[in-house]
Amino acid sequence: MPAIDAEILARLQFAFTVSFHILFPTLTIGLAAFLVIVEARWLRSHDEIYLRLYHFWVRLFALTFGMGVVTGLVLSYQFGTNWAEFSRISGPVLGPLIGFEVLTAFFLEAGFLGVMLFGWDKVGPRLHFLATCLVSFGTTLSAFWILSANSWMQTPAGAHIDPALGSYVPDDWFAIIFNPSFPYRFSHMVTASFLTTALFVAGISAFYLLTHKHLELARRSQSMALWGILILAPLQIFLGDLHGLNVLEHQPTKVAAMEANWDRQAGAPLLLFAIPDSKTETNHLEVTVPHGASLILTHQWNGIVPGLKDVPKEDRPPVGVVFWSFRIMVGLGFLFLAIGLWGLYARFRGRLTSDRWL
Repeated sequence: MPAIDAEILARLQFAFTVSFHILFPTLTIGLAAFLVIVEARWLRSHDEIYLRLYHFWVRLFALTFGMGVVTGLVLSYQFGTNWAEFSRISGPVLGPLIGFEVLTAFFLEAGFLGVMLFGWDKVGPRLHFLATCLVSFGTTLSAFWILSANSWMQTPAGAHIDPALGSYVPDDWFAIIFNPSFPYRFSHMVTASFLTTALFVAGISAFYLLTHKHLELARRSQSMALWGILILAPLQIFLGDLHGLNVLEHQPTKVAAMEANWDRQAGAPLLLFAIPDSKTETNHLEVTVPHGASLILTHQWNGIVPGLKDVPKEDRPPVGVVFWSFRIMVGLGFLFLAIGLWGLYARFRGRLTSDRWL
């Protein structure tokens, strides 16, 4: 049996950790914002149903927050254990960005989380609401710094490599933080967090509706969640399109892999289905929409789409994984849009909480 390369093992370990970790901060960001809305509506209306909703969902928020912390710590260690040389070279840039996240965001979240969970009998309603708002702000601020670091790795700016040190030296922190892809990644990810949470809340509410438990709570949270899906799903599709234009400009090879496009061409077709073959540099069993890729990626009928053959083989990403992951993501996005529209239709028909298929 051939030996598995150490680099592949490091990538697999890091991929597993980050894939598991991202579930929790995503829900943390969205649930914190949801709790702000629920508590604000309680303060305004004094309807006890909103207070009961807050006490229910804050428990799940605390669970996801705790899981996000412990899994995130493992990621920080893996930067050093799995990618020591990368960390040495990029540390002068990435180190402060991740440090800012801890100092400005995590401490803010962790400090006021205690007030959220245990302060109901110790502080007034308005101060408690302020604590909820600060925790929500902290979760979004945390995403700001982490997405800035991630985006800098994709589209580095504002720093240069010093040959004497063999590592990056920051030149312009504003350019580093607000690097070319950061606004698109940040807005896309935060909206994804809100949308994920809306689906999470809708799903749990639907479970209670189907099992005829906690019906009053479930009806209210289901209604709120479906309004969120209806608004956020088309917004996410729009932001994803802007993000795609940015990727085409700064990372054309990634776009070529997403579309399994081997040769640079104008009027490139959109592949609805294909089996990319990196060895022969072709696709098998193609199902295409003429000019579709050019229209979506460049917003022009005969726009030029880059090809994988523009770069050497060793510089190409693994095409199959990128190609299918992108299609799953886009498919889910339109499925979420369909759920939002279905919810709107059921709402106007008076069947929002009685449509079993929904």
